[in-house]
Amino acid sequence: MLLYLSIGILALLLTGIPVAIVLFLLAFGVDQFFSFFPLMRALGQNLWSAADSFLLIAIPLFVLMGEIIVRAGIAERAYRAMDHWLSWLPGGLLHANVMTSMLFSATSGSSVATAATISTVALPQGDKLGYHPRLFCGSIAAGGTLGILIPPSINLIVYGFLTETSIPKLFVAGLLPGLLLTGLFMLTAILFCAIKPSLGGPRSHSSWPERLRHLKFLLPLLILFVAIVGSIYTGWATPTEAAAIGVVVALILAAFNRRLDWRMLTEALDNTVRTTSMILFIMLAASFLNFALASAGLSNQLTQLLTQLDLSPMGLLLCVLALLVILGFFIETLSMMVITLPIIAPLLFAAGFDKVWFGVVMILFVEMALITPPVGLNLYIVQASRRGKPFSDVIIGTLPFIAAMLVMAVLLIAFPSIALWLPNSL
Repeated sequence: MLLYLSIGILALLLTGIPVAIVLFLLAFGVDQFFSFFPLMRALGQNLWSAADSFLLIAIPLFVLMGEIIVRAGIAERAYRAMDHWLSWLPGGLLHANVMTSMLFSATSGSSVATAATISTVALPQGDKLGYHPRLFCGSIAAGGTLGILIPPSINLIVYGFLTETSIPKLFVAGLLPGLLLTGLFMLTAILFCAIKPSLGGPRSHSSWPERLRHLKFLLPLLILFVAIVGSIYTGWATPTEAAAIGVVVALILAAFNRRLDWRMLTEALDNTVRTTSMILFIMLAASFLNFALASAGLSNQLTQLLTQLDLSPMGLLLCVLALLVILGFFIETLSMMVITLPIIAPLLFAAGFDKVWFGVVMILFVEMALITPPVGLNLYIVQASRRGKPFSDVIIGTLPFIAAMLVMAVLLIAFPSIALWLPNSL
């Protein structure tokens, strides 16, 4: 059954059929060919149970908040501030790309929104100053991936929903690895530009009064972060309620920037509906597919297979991570999570791996899938802002940052406390 499912997923995805439809078709196929029970009769109840969750309301709220702050010009001003503070380092604006992505990630919860926003702001500046396109584009695509690791993160909410793991613990567990990965990205840029200065661009030195004057442009992102994460960890709000607080604060900031009008709200709401519909449709389809697979006995087959292989817990983890790397080449990240988690998570948790720790590790490999061709979404987001220039520049430019992610993965496996120290302390 596993072989047929693998072939079916790849074949249907290659036809260009939307992912949610692919998942439903696979579930119907499992019902027809591998199940002794009429699973279709449980379709309505299964979809209703999957959708009837207060936690899921956080997804459209975080998406809406990201749409509002993009249109309020907050990211553009933050980028200018990071330019004044970091462009003296080897690599110049590369560090502004990474740091602004990190700051924007702490409010948007979406890698796509982060990459799209920073591309729009940074690429014209990079072209104007004569930066080498490869590493410059790579820093934007890689920096955008931080949107699903640094809280709040839509993907962490999906992971918590699918594995019944505490969302606040996942949020705080992703904070330190996210900051460390940001540092690794910046160190990567410094090393490559120190070895070959032509990969970077001109370094600028701003005066201290100028730097201090631009700090005010970072304040809106800090206010949003404190409002969302602070309200969760002080016990004032659940993650869903914190998302609603974030939307209100984003509206206030947009009004303060004089960007709040009916046109902006209409565009933000329209994009929110489109994005949320896609995410929830995929989750509902994956829920029914997981139900069908469990009913058909796939989990038992996998358990027996891995038992026969007699893998150690570490061997099992490495096999799972290798599978995620391979799937990341072909499957969109959210789909990869909802397809694999119900199968691999019980096996890893039974082997003794911590739920919160594995959530951070999995998100790291999901991040990697965002910048690996042929389906790496962030690659296409950055390329869309380049108006016909070679796509190979974006792909090659992300390779050093993929290496940095692998280093981060090794650190998380060797030192699980990187992810667990903060949630355990709180």
